[in-house]
Amino acid sequence: MFRLPLKSGFPVNLKNVLGMLLVLTAALGSYFLIGNPPQAETVTWGINFSQKHAEYLGLNWKHAYSAFLKDLNARNIKIATHWDLLEPQENSFYFDDLDWQIRQAEEHQVQLTLAIGMKTPRWPECHIPNWAKDLDQETQQKEILKLLEKIVTRYKNSKAIKYWQVENEPFFPYGDCPWVDKKFLKEEVALVKSLDTVHPVIVSDSGEGSFWINAAGYGDIVGTTLYKKVWSRHLKNYIYYPFPPIFYWRKAQIVKKLFNKKVICVELQAEPWGPTLLYDAPLEEQTKSMNPQQLANIISFAKQTGLDEFYFWGAEWWYWLKTIHNDTQIWKLAKQTLAA
Repeated sequence: MFRLPLKSGFPVNLKNVLGMLLVLTAALGSYFLIGNPPQAETVTWGINFSQKHAEYLGLNWKHAYSAFLKDLNARNIKIATHWDLLEPQENSFYFDDLDWQIRQAEEHQVQLTLAIGMKTPRWPECHIPNWAKDLDQETQQKEILKLLEKIVTRYKNSKAIKYWQVENEPFFPYGDCPWVDKKFLKEEVALVKSLDTVHPVIVSDSGEGSFWINAAGYGDIVGTTLYKKVWSRHLKNYIYYPFPPIFYWRKAQIVKKLFNKKVICVELQAEPWGPTLLYDAPLEEQTKSMNPQQLANIISFAKQTGLDEFYFWGAEWWYWLKTIHNDTQIWKLAKQTLAA
């Protein structure tokens, strides 16, 4: 039998080593998979919004945004800003649409998170304007810093601003993006914090595919995602993430203990995730991964994680169902939850 020598001179049985590893793995698994988190006394609910996503769904994005404020009564919104919309031509910035969104939020006493940078929510994730796509990495980064300075300087004194989110899941390899650069992310965060010393910076990471340690090392707050039923392009089928609520709570506690930082859910699944982009999926396919019962289950699940701040991912789709298909079930459920 193979034995590993130790400096003490005592041999180690390989079977015993493997056994101890299995015990340790089981213990760690139990830590993250068994137990019930304490419930948050109050939960803050919000929504995500992307002008570009609303337009891709064939919606009047201003009508949708207004409905979120006036009918849905959303009071916490994370807005995805997109570089290609804000700077369609080099050094020619267009802020009219974002200005309007900010003003409407101010008038309705809404608290905003602005997601800023090259990689912001919604496909293709990295919203690089055509004029910047062929620039080398160093030049692209200089242009991104200029963009961040423009945005933060313009809106930092708005009473609506609550958080900045710098980039979107910058460590997670998803989307049509040219590079990942942790050193540059640190530079981005430092720039935003130097320009605005008041509002916290969020850095986000995958809820299911990460332990959030990278994200915790950068911003003031860790943003996570939470998905339950998604399409796997590898398995060519829908999968259901098996992680229980304690999985998210334990990871949040590690972040709190090691970094003294809070974890919030900046992306809570509330729209379909199927084999094609949402715009190309038939309604029948969409309902396989998101429907009123599925949303009710996710809301219940989110409450059980012990986290106290969630931003629904899919409000534009709710409005699309309501206005295009005259289906108000999810809209009403979301409205009831946001009012809680």
